[in-house]
Amino acid sequence: MKIVVTGGAGFIASHIVDAFIERGHEVHVFDDFSTGQKGNVNPQVTLHTIDIADAKAAQLIERIKPDALSHHAAQMDVRHSVADPTFDARVNIIGFINLLEGCKNAGVKKVMFASSGGAVYGEQEVYPAPESHVTQPASPYGVSKRTGELYLSYYHQAYGLPYIALRYANVYGPRQSSKGEAGVVAIFLSILLSGKTAIINGDGKQTRDYVFVSDVVAANVAALESPYIGQINIGTGVETDVVAIYDHLRQAVGSTTQAQHGPAKPGEQRRSCLDNRHAGAVLGWRPQMALADGLRRTAEYYRENLAR
Repeated sequence: MKIVVTGGAGFIASHIVDAFIERGHEVHVFDDFSTGQKGNVNPQVTLHTIDIADAKAAQLIERIKPDALSHHAAQMDVRHSVADPTFDARVNIIGFINLLEGCKNAGVKKVMFASSGGAVYGEQEVYPAPESHVTQPASPYGVSKRTGELYLSYYHQAYGLPYIALRYANVYGPRQSSKGEAGVVAIFLSILLSGKTAIINGDGKQTRDYVFVSDVVAANVAALESPYIGQINIGTGVETDVVAIYDHLRQAVGSTTQAQHGPAKPGEQRRSCLDNRHAGAVLGWRPQMALADGLRRTAEYYRENLAR
């Protein structure tokens, strides 16, 4: 199968690319390297350095004529989306529409979209949140992800373009950057391994659903072959607070440094957790990596890369 993966030099998508290559697929990577790393790119891919909002990206899809698009390229910084919602919309909405036009014209058979469960649901009314939960995004980033889902539904209804939107929980693991609006796991590891003191916002009892990147890869591999149309949560269904994450990581790296607590971040979501039963029923997917094991593997990766 011929697959275009956008954002293929990034954290999550680079792992997905590796899995597709291992399974014998022909992979084309679109990335502008605004955040992606060339070291993450599998040498067996065909690499295209391109902005997804550029008309040339749609034209390139039409020339390649892939069987599937795996769309992970995005402006992912929630705070930046608040500060500059126009830029966020250009990348996450206009850029995606541009790609969908290319897919429509190229006869693409499947679009897989990296959505965000935490961002599209906003402050939850039910824990864990099922796919039927009301969507009330609390940031332009969340709005853009929900908008992407709605455009997918439109292109399916109007043009018969099959799709699946994977609503990720908080993904962590090797290759995650500790810069910008990075995940707390990467940020804490960077601080711990540099011997500095971590600052936890507020009381640290904010919870998230942490899913290891290899489990997310497995969900994408299953989604590629699935005929399902719609949204699916990809998470563990388990809440873990920030203090617990820090303690796990401190033990993993053998640090005795205690975190300090700073002021709470205004508007920060208090709890987030995704119901994954639908993924089990539709994709036969369930997370396999225990949190402690995943955090230990991530810590080992960061320690090895810091030593290079």
